[in-house]
Amino acid sequence: MVTREELYELVWSKPMLRVAEQFEVSSSYMARVCAALNVPRPERGYWAKMAVGKAPPQDPLPDARPGDLLSWSRDGELPVRPKAAYVPAIRERAPRQRVSQEAIHELIRGARAHFESGRPVDEEAYLKPYKKLLLDVITSKACLDKSLDFANEFFKRLEASGHRVMIAPTNEKFGRARIDERETSEKPRDYYHSGLWSPYRPTVVYIGTIAVGLTIVETSEKVLMRYIGNSKYIRESDYVPPRRSRYAADHTWTTAKEIPSGRLKLVIYCPYHSVTWLEEWVETSKSSLSGRILEIIRRIEKVAEELVPKLWEADRQAEIRHQEWLAAVERSQREEDRRKVEQSVKDSREDLAQIIQRWSHVISVEQFLMGVEQRTNELDQDRRQQVLERLNMARDFIGTQDPLDFFIRWRTPAERYRPKYPETRKE
Repeated sequence: MVTREELYELVWSKPMLRVAEQFEVSSSYMARVCAALNVPRPERGYWAKMAVGKAPPQDPLPDARPGDLLSWSRDGELPVRPKAAYVPAIRERAPRQRVSQEAIHELIRGARAHFESGRPVDEEAYLKPYKKLLLDVITSKACLDKSLDFANEFFKRLEASGHRVMIAPTNEKFGRARIDERETSEKPRDYYHSGLWSPYRPTVVYIGTIAVGLTIVETSEKVLMRYIGNSKYIRESDYVPPRRSRYAADHTWTTAKEIPSGRLKLVIYCPYHSVTWLEEWVETSKSSLSGRILEIIRRIEKVAEELVPKLWEADRQAEIRHQEWLAAVERSQREEDRRKVEQSVKDSREDLAQIIQRWSHVISVEQFLMGVEQRTNELDQDRRQQVLERLNMARDFIGTQDPLDFFIRWRTPAERYRPKYPETRKE
């Protein structure tokens, strides 16, 4: 396991190729590890310049940002991070910066191609990209540009305010809210059969150390559609009836379906499993989401502050439940330990009783055979020889049994089971 600080010291103490050999990986892979942990590394030609005494100064290690990985291991497994303090961002420490209109946020760069080259869907349906590690946007093809443009502007304005927007890191067990794309909800949504695309990990914005989930979804509206065959529906307003004759019939029918509306909805929610909170900002014909970005950012900042006591209380309750569970487990283990101790005593006692019975049986058999042998002295030669032969046959049939062997194989209760809790030991 290598921490950020240790990796920083390594990459500035020897060439990247040597560092990669130490961990048995390629130098390009090691460079990606440095990028993932936000560890600066020497530029190309640094070690040649150092050999002649002209190397530039070493870049300092920046503080870990919210969501940054703090360590890396060769097997790819990440350690469990200690629980971070819930601290919302202080606005005075994060002055707002100027937003470049031409810049493209890193989550938006290249996303359009993945959305456009996804699974085949109907013309008026939500896109389903194959790639699952994408920003959390649910949209149709007609509204794709609008959705990504809003996401780009929104994410840049958040980061200009000092808040980091990213796909949730792998070492955080964040959950994604259940998304209802409908503009108006008449009845509960069947989330398990909605058919909407969803990413592997949620998109979050860090307000200080508090993460807030973000989903941009094109709302759906109920529209009267006409089925025209071949599993195809069109809007009733676009339907042109065929020329009819007295022998022809129009084998179509209409039904109300939820289809993308072209209007956006922003869903902000708490990604921590311990607290449930969700809020929606819906675009209308008179008010676009782009014009409300500053208002939304202020609301997210306020929500982060409001979540702090809820998260602490949820953690406190979770710790109480965990301690209660541990106590219940220990009670169960103690009860099982006591049961096994009692069982070992019972088994040992029964086994000893059986040994005593077998001992008595063996002794009585031996006494019987010895008695028969003594009685043969009173018989004549022929009769005595006949009895001794049968006596030998009986001994061969019974076999030799030493009562001491039974006793040696007997085990005491302590030999049968060693209690985990000394106080449950039976004397």
